[in-house]
Amino acid sequence: MAAEELPSQFDVVILGTGLTESVIAAACSRVGQSVLHLDRRIYYAGNWASFTFNGLLSWIEDYKNQEEVKTAESEQEWRSLIEEEEDVIPLSSVDTAISNLEVFCYASEEEEKEEETKPSSTISQPVNAATISDETNDDSTEAQDTITTDASTEAVKAPNAEGEVSEQIKDHHTSEISDLSQSQEVEEQQPISSPADPPVEVKKKITYQKLLKEGRRFNIDLVSKLMYSRGALVDLLIKSNVSRYAEFKNIGRILTCRNDKVEQVPCSRADVFASKQLTVIEKRMLMKFLTFCLDYEQHPEEYQEYSEKPFREFLKVQKLTENLQDFVLHSIAMVTQESLTEEGLKATQHFLRCLGRYGNTPFLFPLYGLGEIPQCFCRMCAVFGGIYCLRHSVQCLVVDKASNKVKAVIDTRGQRISCSHFVVEDSYIRDEQRRSTAHGQISRAVLITDRSVLTSDSDQQISLVTIPVDSSASAVRMVELCSSSMTCMPGTYLVHLTCSSSGTAQEDLAPVVSRLFHVPTVPGEEPSEGMEESSKPSVLWVMYFNMKDTSTLDNSSYSLPSNVHVCTGPDSGLGSDYSIKLAESVFHQILPDEDFCPPAPNPEDIIYDGEGPQAEGSGFDQTGNTEDEKLQTQEDESAASPTDASDPAEKTDTSQTPPTEE
Repeated sequence: MAAEELPSQFDVVILGTGLTESVIAAACSRVGQSVLHLDRRIYYAGNWASFTFNGLLSWIEDYKNQEEVKTAESEQEWRSLIEEEEDVIPLSSVDTAISNLEVFCYASEEEEKEEETKPSSTISQPVNAATISDETNDDSTEAQDTITTDASTEAVKAPNAEGEVSEQIKDHHTSEISDLSQSQEVEEQQPISSPADPPVEVKKKITYQKLLKEGRRFNIDLVSKLMYSRGALVDLLIKSNVSRYAEFKNIGRILTCRNDKVEQVPCSRADVFASKQLTVIEKRMLMKFLTFCLDYEQHPEEYQEYSEKPFREFLKVQKLTENLQDFVLHSIAMVTQESLTEEGLKATQHFLRCLGRYGNTPFLFPLYGLGEIPQCFCRMCAVFGGIYCLRHSVQCLVVDKASNKVKAVIDTRGQRISCSHFVVEDSYIRDEQRRSTAHGQISRAVLITDRSVLTSDSDQQISLVTIPVDSSASAVRMVELCSSSMTCMPGTYLVHLTCSSSGTAQEDLAPVVSRLFHVPTVPGEEPSEGMEESSKPSVLWVMYFNMKDTSTLDNSSYSLPSNVHVCTGPDSGLGSDYSIKLAESVFHQILPDEDFCPPAPNPEDIIYDGEGPQAEGSGFDQTGNTEDEKLQTQEDESAASPTDASDPAEKTDTSQTPPTEE
């Protein structure tokens, strides 16, 4: 919508399209508030955004060249709109959330040869759609979740015109985490090719020109997070019915790096008893400890003595071996060496309770990248009447001196727009309005590599890898994404490294990259056979940058009117609970008596002629079943179709086009 067509009054004006702001926009619009949602950027999701490879290169260039937009003419224009009993608060036009951005290309710069290498007989893994039922009972704190997959009854349909693959997979797998005593079967994957006729894979060299040519196949996130299956974000997707706008994939492996060797972490009962790296005694010790953690509150005598002591000390007292201590501390609880015992127990319990809801690990990942999630909530806001303008910002806030509340905003095109509440991303706030400028930093690295850090029978898996460090800082977190996650081209992997900053991102993470990957000294260089680096994946391209972590700030950190609500940026945690809880808190400050994100009606339940009541479905069941809430996910452990049409270049814009109703 053009600026001159904008209405002059809204209930809520929101500046910034990050996850928190987008959830608030959807929640306000859903309960009938008029919402104007702006962003100075040309893309949705702000610092939560996902980019194609070519789009990321443009973003890097634009980010380095941005400068403060402030002219005498524009200031004179908006000051002429201010009345005598009003004051103004100018906003920043430069985003300083990203710093220390460095890019290195290690792929060969040579032109790609036209002659194509003969395709090899490799086994690809498709994206499987699974139906998940989440039955909730308001009178009970327990929930039973069922995931159904059955390889024997799998039916893979041909791709449709939009390049999507429709798959129906059925299987009965009911997981109750509280009953760890039940045995689980470990299914062995059947070999597809005969040992007498092994497939011969001819690996084609990936050049920089190839990355540019296939750039649309990449979806590179600025923020690296996963979704806990029982976390606040998944619960909100279920409640609000927003989940139908996106698809998800299970995280297939949880790995750790010990002594520069990557190995799998056993976290479920099946994993523990199938593990070859644990002794029989260690398996029993680990199962006993994990069983205790599930209801540790019922046995306070076991841990109260250590409640004010580090979790590491409590693990030693439990007589866990050093091997098991590392697994629990870094890969299950995912806390620091200095974290207290109760914090560690609570984190371990949360991890275990998330197991089995949608797969063998506690995590989900949205196809096409994390940037899809804010867009899904923006879409919900637009469906209920919200108005969106990208490349459009707010120059200043108009404050009533008598009440000290914002009564209007003046946008970058000189229009004065009245509002009752103003929600703004932290990066738009100038230093003059900050009582505290202290904040943390997150170190990030994004790599494109040529193979997985841990090869297996099925490499089309998303992996979470924890890399312990020697200091008291938290471990470096690595998420490795495969091509079936729709975030990178086939033959490559997209790797995200994240940790709390102690220096620049390159200083913090380059040593970790050197430990796990082969970093060529000159572009296109390959390690010689027999060298240690020959067993490591090669880095083709890498970007380092720092991002502000303002999650420690609250309303007392800003000198702003009471009806201005600041949304801080992404935190350093693996999940998104902080951002979702912040969104709910801001919503209740605006509308204390309204329900936060009630379920949106299913399209087939909407009556357009105004006759009859409008039904509201559960949001997960496309058939309108209100008893079972269903979420479409992508399963890792599945057979592949030779004609897999899961091509990111053919991706439909889920923020604009509704999913196909079956």
